[in-house]
Amino acid sequence: MSEEKINLGQSGWRRNLTSPSLPEVYSSIRVPTNAGFWRKILAFVGPGLMVSVGYMDPGNWATDLAGGAKFGYTLISVILISNFMAILLQHLSLKLGIATGRDLAQACRDHYSKPASFFLWILCELAIAACDLAEVIGSAIALNLLFHIPLVVGVILTASDVMIILFLQNKGFRILECLVAALIFIIGGCFAYEMLISHPNISGIIANLIPKAEIVTNPQMLYIAIGILGATVMPHNLYLHSSIVQTRAFERNDEGKSMAVRFATIDSTAALLCAFFINAAILILSAATFHGTENESVADIGDAYKLLSPTLGNPFASVLFAVALLCSGQNSTLTGTLAGQIVMEGFLNIRLRPWMRRLLTRLVAIVPAVIVAALYGEKGVGQLLILSQVILSLQLSFAVIPLVVFTSDRKKMGKFSNSLLIQIIAWLVTTVIVCLNVYLLAQTFMMWFNR
Repeated sequence: MSEEKINLGQSGWRRNLTSPSLPEVYSSIRVPTNAGFWRKILAFVGPGLMVSVGYMDPGNWATDLAGGAKFGYTLISVILISNFMAILLQHLSLKLGIATGRDLAQACRDHYSKPASFFLWILCELAIAACDLAEVIGSAIALNLLFHIPLVVGVILTASDVMIILFLQNKGFRILECLVAALIFIIGGCFAYEMLISHPNISGIIANLIPKAEIVTNPQMLYIAIGILGATVMPHNLYLHSSIVQTRAFERNDEGKSMAVRFATIDSTAALLCAFFINAAILILSAATFHGTENESVADIGDAYKLLSPTLGNPFASVLFAVALLCSGQNSTLTGTLAGQIVMEGFLNIRLRPWMRRLLTRLVAIVPAVIVAALYGEKGVGQLLILSQVILSLQLSFAVIPLVVFTSDRKKMGKFSNSLLIQIIAWLVTTVIVCLNVYLLAQTFMMWFNR
């Protein structure tokens, strides 16, 4: 299918009019026009929950467990700051999709040269593969813990979820959203119970909501902090959100777009606050259970599972932990599939059959996971899980910078362009992300060099 290029005023956007983002579900969910607040917000609830899945996926578990066990409640401030960053960036992402009718991948293809777009696509595919690696490992670990399925077999079994996802996609986008919401509810319930029985130090949690300087000066703490950042503000979620907000059938005029931006932002913010509770609960559980004990070095999901029930004296603690992990891995699979489709179609204007796209992504994740699981077992898999989150963080700058540039451009966004205050905050967030990643690279190379 050839791409039709037209000039929209002075914007310079190239529009593929016959192929919007996720065309099979584009504008498929009706939004009542003359309804009250609650009916409208219910129509917009869904994309925020799907995006929030990325902020509680198995990659978060590895970094949060390591941070809580080693450093207590100290890194909870990183989760809080990361969550505020996520709320802002996801707002910009949904605003880009609603205001321009383009997802972030399409916008990059429209704005940059072909070599630059191809480079950004490669980086984004690496990020998705790293995220998929976390999903594969997390689901395999959960299957191993619950049903004693060997890690290598569990990793291979996770490829079979392709058919489940395809079946659900054919049933409609709302079905996917409802499934995601149900799994989030189960994860939240599991951790609410874990929090009750672990008796965390409330004053310690509150005190550490304010960041401490040692987070930056301690290389080990910084490494995990950057992993938390990468696991919380996920780059491919920015591409995902800019697309799935377009599944709502609102009026494509200024009034309709303003309404859509308002309600989509409420949906996104509320969902990400729920994700903060779950993300923080993992670190709090680890800190309350393992920090200051002989198990302080626990940074592995499997070890945490084995030690939770004996340490807390509750037989359900470990089981609920593994159930939540399995739900988290499967939830991330759903959104990872959509993100992969959006990125490939947006950057390259190439449509592959969903099963083929999913298998390609899964193979990239499964091969290293199988090798590491076979050679190094649970310890190696746990370290690979943390490394995958650092890879995500390193790619984040290449998604955030275009997003801030596009949403600050009045020629592209019209009346929906960022205000001066939002621009200042957005660029400050971007600068923090870039500087932390550069510092992390320097520290990582120094540690490797000194070995």
